[in-house]
Amino acid sequence: MWQVRRNGIAAAALALTVLGASATGVRADGPAVTGARIGEQPGQTRFVLDLTGPTSFQAYLMADPYRAVVDLPELEWRLPLAAISGRGLITAMRYGLFKPGTTRLVLDLAGPAVIAKSFTLSPLGESGHRIVLDLKPASREELLAVARAAISPAAGPPQVAPPSPRGPALSPLAAPRRNPTKRVVAIDPGHGGIDPGALGAGGAFEKEITLAHAQALRRALIATGRYDVVMTREADMFLALRERIRVAQAGSAEMFISLHADTLTDRSIRGGTVYTLSEHASDAEAAALATRENRADTLAGVDLSDHSQQVAQILIELTQRVTMNASAVLARDLVEELSAVTTLMHNTHRFAGFAVLKSPEVPSVLVEMGYLSNRQDERQLKDTQFRARMAAAMVKAIDRYFASEQALKRP
Repeated sequence: MWQVRRNGIAAAALALTVLGASATGVRADGPAVTGARIGEQPGQTRFVLDLTGPTSFQAYLMADPYRAVVDLPELEWRLPLAAISGRGLITAMRYGLFKPGTTRLVLDLAGPAVIAKSFTLSPLGESGHRIVLDLKPASREELLAVARAAISPAAGPPQVAPPSPRGPALSPLAAPRRNPTKRVVAIDPGHGGIDPGALGAGGAFEKEITLAHAQALRRALIATGRYDVVMTREADMFLALRERIRVAQAGSAEMFISLHADTLTDRSIRGGTVYTLSEHASDAEAAALATRENRADTLAGVDLSDHSQQVAQILIELTQRVTMNASAVLARDLVEELSAVTTLMHNTHRFAGFAVLKSPEVPSVLVEMGYLSNRQDERQLKDTQFRARMAAAMVKAIDRYFASEQALKRP
């Protein structure tokens, strides 16, 4: 994942830095990306992507914030571990697997722009295959007039189909497979694919930490013989926030646990926290965290313009206190069990408006397992034995929650 970050959020900056060279989507018979360059020409900024072979692509624009998005087939990324300066209209870049079969490249822009040209070049001299985008400044009205309009490459195979504005299709993991003797728990590893989440003090990516802990929790739950598990993602791929809710609902989940590991400016702060949904944040830090997490879809190039009515309806339904109260009970059980295996923040149960917790019928919590900005937390979160202890503690909390729920149902 290549991007500039500040407090866990992609931000405009004067330099673009390669943060990792691992492949974000590999097709054995396909080309690889070997370089990226930015150049300024009179009245425009040119972006060039170097590849080992020809490929299809689709480029289009988005606003709020201003971005140019390039969708490609799954590719191997071999970008060098070096920094190149942001120039002209381009302030930051990031890439990653957006959905199976599609890698997404996002260029953050300093202001509104249009794609003047978009084309491929065949090898010439020392240069190999290239994808070229020419961006020129424009008014906001001009950008909006052509936003999300696909621009065909001048050469090469048929281009990638436009992405669905509602995000990737349901994962097969979400298919209902309910065993009536088992409870169903949805585990949501935060971030993924083009959205890496926070970057740790020692270089760990939040998306990798959360997936490892989610897999450990899944194994621990299944080992009890009492639970079926729905994973919102099992690989390094992007999933929109509301798509995560839909996966849990499609899998008949009775509980939703979203795992995260954020960063703070103050690197001395460490410890876990459990969050539940509230339109009114419990404190400024909780509000800021929710704002950062809720921006993930936008930064990954997802169109949310059709969600306003859906979100409004969900917020209305959340006036049903039963689900929010159940989430608070689950949070209390998690805090008590996790306190035995890890350091927790002084205010262990907090409230904020996390989009990923807005399922009106499924008790939902977001667990910040620690802060990757703190080196001690980062080392701990990467440790296999610590993951096992965290998973065991969460299983105890889940057992307690369902046991208390059953007790309330008895006549």
